[in-house]
Amino acid sequence: MSGKTKEMTSAADREIVITRVVHAPRELVWEAWTNPKHVVRWWGPRGFTTTIHEMDVRPGGVWRHTMHGPDGTDYPNSSVFEKVEKPERIVYSHGGGKKGGPAAQFQATWTFEAQGDKTKVTMRGVFPSAAARDQVVKEYGAIEGGKQTLERLEEQLATMSGGGEFVISRVFDAPRTLVWKAWTERERLMQWFGPKGFTMRVATLDLRPGGVFHYCLRSPDGHDMWGKFVYREIVAPERIVWVNSFSDEKGGLTRHPLSEKTWPLEMFSTTTLTEHDSKTTVTVRWSPLTATEAERKTFDTNHESMRMGWTGTMDQLAEYLGGSR
Repeated sequence: MSGKTKEMTSAADREIVITRVVHAPRELVWEAWTNPKHVVRWWGPRGFTTTIHEMDVRPGGVWRHTMHGPDGTDYPNSSVFEKVEKPERIVYSHGGGKKGGPAAQFQATWTFEAQGDKTKVTMRGVFPSAAARDQVVKEYGAIEGGKQTLERLEEQLATMSGGGEFVISRVFDAPRTLVWKAWTERERLMQWFGPKGFTMRVATLDLRPGGVFHYCLRSPDGHDMWGKFVYREIVAPERIVWVNSFSDEKGGLTRHPLSEKTWPLEMFSTTTLTEHDSKTTVTVRWSPLTATEAERKTFDTNHESMRMGWTGTMDQLAEYLGGSR
């Protein structure tokens, strides 16, 4: 079930148990869970951010953090670690909830089971009663939120695994609202997206978490190349997170046409937009997702070719923005 999340049935009706097998060794997963600088990048459902006030990962240590919902609601949380057994298990008592809302109190147990170069991560929450468990599921969407949290953990691990993350930035002489439209509207994307000299001849866009951008690029010599985004997060006008892959006409996954065996099948991609003095800085980050060691090595050794492709793409975006308002 690699890379998939499921809710496990349990005889105890006051439990929530969610598990996911992630493509990362257990030691790296432990680092991602216990180091605050990593935790803030993946903790919580999609669209949430987290401020950590203190995090003392040891028996008796306190973890205080505030989760910030996409609608601006704050969710203060305070936990006390009961057991910390590196690198296998973490147990803590949790108390929290949104201001003015019902409390969410439970005992959380996280276990990390090594499976070769992968890790089975299980998060278990035990509530005082079935009613308390059901209220948290209804009020806070705890099951779906837990699944999304584990997905975000795997995405963070992708940026920590293997070699370096690929990053490219460009400052555009255009306001962020316009640059955002260029990244999120089908007709605009078709005018610029793709390496220098490529044109987009077909595109469908469903801009929402879980939605797909499926497109076909035509090279200067007439060859067609299909690709797609599967969106994970859309935070207007600041951030777009998606899984990027080569594709076929029907939307299936395919390998890189020039590296069929060792190019990562999927790439975890984040684009951020920041504005200063009516100009917009666009930063694109790429990391292999659920990649083998050979695939990560291919990725690490091809940063220069990626930079050439993205530089051409950024050039086309600059030309488009120069004539678009």
